[in-house]
Amino acid sequence: MTSAAPQDGARLRIGVAGASGYGGAETLRWLATHPGFEVCGVTSRRNAGRPVTAVHPHLAGFYDDLVFVEGPRELLAARPDAVVMGLPHRHAAAYAHALRAIAPELRLVDLSGDHRLDDAGLYRAHYGADHPHPEQLTSGAWEYGLPEANRTALEDARLVANPGCFATGALLAALPLARRGLITGAVRHVAMTGSSGSGIEPKAGTHHPERAGDVKAYKVLAHQHTPEVVLCLSRAGLDRATPWWMVPQSGPLARGIFTTLFVDLPPGTTEDAVRAAFAEEYADAPFVRLRDGTPRIAHVRGTNFCDVSVTVAEGIAVVLAAIDNLGKGMASQAVQNLNLMFGLPETSGLLVPGTRP
Repeated sequence: MTSAAPQDGARLRIGVAGASGYGGAETLRWLATHPGFEVCGVTSRRNAGRPVTAVHPHLAGFYDDLVFVEGPRELLAARPDAVVMGLPHRHAAAYAHALRAIAPELRLVDLSGDHRLDDAGLYRAHYGADHPHPEQLTSGAWEYGLPEANRTALEDARLVANPGCFATGALLAALPLARRGLITGAVRHVAMTGSSGSGIEPKAGTHHPERAGDVKAYKVLAHQHTPEVVLCLSRAGLDRATPWWMVPQSGPLARGIFTTLFVDLPPGTTEDAVRAAFAEEYADAPFVRLRDGTPRIAHVRGTNFCDVSVTVAEGIAVVLAAIDNLGKGMASQAVQNLNLMFGLPETSGLLVPGTRP
């Protein structure tokens, strides 16, 4: 591994592009107290020239002198060692291309879906438009940023595609089974998400007042995170042709994702064997906690933890997982990836306990 860890107490400089949204704000929150990183610049076209604390008052006292700038050149003028991109799909790929044209050695972590897949046709089918730089999908330059699946590669990575929030919960629930050949037949995946997953701009049907006190399904069997789940698990040994049936749900909460997987097991597989698979898989994973009872979103809210439990009966494993969609599902996982990319302890700046109701 080529380490780029800071020397003599110096902190590495991190830029955040698209820092006015929920993902960008959450990234700033995690970086605010990180011992190895400091935020050197932030962008927002809409808020260029405004102080960060005018847009994110909860960050007052941490970024009082930081002002939003507009574009890649202004951000690069702050001399970042890495940039976290909290930009929309399609915009992120163009932005990454612009940054790398000026600073080809810059490290990037992309929170969007623009670099998670390996096929332009698959991207078009799930994101509804042509990829602006399709060669990046097949170049092999971008590593998939789920540390529990890809830790060694991330330690040498310069370009990291942060996983989707639904994908993170599903993958951490399925990886131990996929790696041991314990998935037979289609996987049934139901997951409920909070309103913050829809972004900071209110939209009909996703704005929190429209969801409060209600539950509904959407993008049934057609969610854009499905192909990245299948791709990641295929690299872990699952046949890529295995059907993955996902039913995402909109829940009456602001943050969090609760995942339920129904997995058919090979004949004769015992609950002890399945539990042993999870214990072995996550023995050295600092942010996956195995639970005996049901995980709860309240216990992972505001953290980088994923809580997982498994129950086996009649040849079926039911795996439950809870994450904070803005934490392990987005921003804190990006910081976990930055830690690995720069040779810092994986847990640096991230060991924060969950809350209680």
